[in-house]
Parts: sequence; structure tokens; C-alpha cells
Amino acid sequence: MVIALANDKGKPPNWQDFVGIDCLLVINSTISFIEENNVGNVVVALMIGLAPKTKIDQSILTWESLPMTKNPGDEVFSGSTCKQSEIEAVVIATSVHTFFRKAEHLVDSTNQV
Repeated sequence: MVIALANDKGKPPNWQDFVGIDCLLVINSTISFIEENNVGNVVVALMIGLAPKTKIDQSILTWESLPMTKNPGDEVFSGSTCKQSEIEAVVIATSVHTFFRKAEHLVDSTNQV
């Protein structure tokens, strides 16, 4: 703008103002980029730290009095109820191969009263 306005009036361009304004713009852009990048990293860290934990109610199965917090990779038993957040699970055993069926089989196979 400084160069265009100076040439419009027939004056020689004011190169000192032009270079000074350009330097300030570059410095301002650099600082803004660094600050926005830092804020983005802080937001990601907060989102990870404040992400809702999945609460699973296994009380019917394990006799726990309160829902349990489960994280990715934790085991969840069949028949559990999701009380908070949501869950996506992969079935690793069915029928007689589940944890509770094995426990039931061990109880049934005992001979002592």
C-alpha cells in the first residue's frame, strides 16, 4: 500500500516504510503461528485428559457395588451395562468359552459340598 500510494501521487516510493511494515507483518505472522500451534497442542492435551471415561456396570456379574471405569483395551464381560459414555467392543469368546461359563463349569465339576 505504501509503494502504491506513493507512486500514485508522483512521489518516489518510501522504501524505509515499506521494509519496516513488511518486517512487522512477518514478525506478527510468525508469532501468531507459534501461538496458535501452542494453543492447538494445549487443546489436544486437555481433550485427552478430560475425555469421558467409560463406566461399566458389572455388578450383576462381579458383585461390584459401583460401576467400574474401563479404558481402551480393558476386558468387559458379557451382560455388562454401559452407564456413562459409550463402548465399542470385540467379542473374543462365546458360549462355553466365556469367563463366566468356565467359572460355572469349575463350580459344577467340584465333588465337595
